[in-house]
Amino acid sequence: MRLKIGMLFFVIVGITLFVVTRSNNDFPANAAGAAVTITVDTGESGSSIAAKLERAGVIKSGKFFISLAIRDARAKAIGPGVHTIERHIPAAVAITELLDQKRVVGLVIVKEGSTYSDVLADLKGNSSVDCTAKLDKFTPYIPNKLNSLEGQIFPAQYSFTPKTTCSQAIKSMVQRFAQSAASIGLNTVAKPYEVLTIASMVQIEGDPRDFGKVARTIYNRLKIGMPLQLNSTVQYAAHLRGRIAISTSATQIHSPYNTYKYVGLPPTPISNPSVAAISATLNPDSGSWLYFITVKPGDTRFTNSYSEFSGWEVLYHKNLSAGAFK
Repeated sequence: MRLKIGMLFFVIVGITLFVVTRSNNDFPANAAGAAVTITVDTGESGSSIAAKLERAGVIKSGKFFISLAIRDARAKAIGPGVHTIERHIPAAVAITELLDQKRVVGLVIVKEGSTYSDVLADLKGNSSVDCTAKLDKFTPYIPNKLNSLEGQIFPAQYSFTPKTTCSQAIKSMVQRFAQSAASIGLNTVAKPYEVLTIASMVQIEGDPRDFGKVARTIYNRLKIGMPLQLNSTVQYAAHLRGRIAISTSATQIHSPYNTYKYVGLPPTPISNPSVAAISATLNPDSGSWLYFITVKPGDTRFTNSYSEFSGWEVLYHKNLSAGAFK
């Protein structure tokens, strides 16, 4: 019995100390002050963010904020940008407000697999970005004959202060791509633009777990001069992105992006690929595959046998008709 009483004593003391520590290092609830803006930089550490919040009077103690953030898995999702956040709030509330995308000034999210036109449309629809002026002439990080930025806008969350121009916004996105490309060694390979172009197709054609296999299949086809025959390139050319299937007539369109009609790579990337897609293209899986097909969501199959591939095609059409891809 004494042991139980002793244990109870320590539990009570522990709870009391936690409450006292919390009250000394945290603002009370329901006492928020006027909002301020806090800028979270790309790659900024949690301790640096906590220090900014404490200096601005958002939280009472940066150390207490860090102790909560370590235990709260959501805190890992705090993104860069200019955040509008109330002052004199509990640390737990500060984490919640930092995660609230509605509180991010001029938020633009560039999705993996998006295109330059997608990004431009998002910028034009953002109240913080001014797209009235003519766009500047841009210099792609990876040079190409068409001077295209397709594929060279880094997929990420961006935040732009009011009156940011479209040109400034796009330049910042290309700069992020340049930093990422350098970090994974894309700029050190012999033909970086070809790698980027393949990665842009890998991004659309495969699930992340299959990126390495898709990349290898594309390389195998290119090596023997076999047409890539990828739906994704035709969808890009014909503005049919997002469609599961394409018609036979679509594969006959006259476009250098039509990989059914023309052998080799399209003239530019067809999407903004993720780091994972680029990395998989730089380091593809080993295999002799020449064909692949997603017979149903989550089930992509690879083979070097056309007859086996043809059998899977039948299964794909059966699943498509049954609504498996809806």
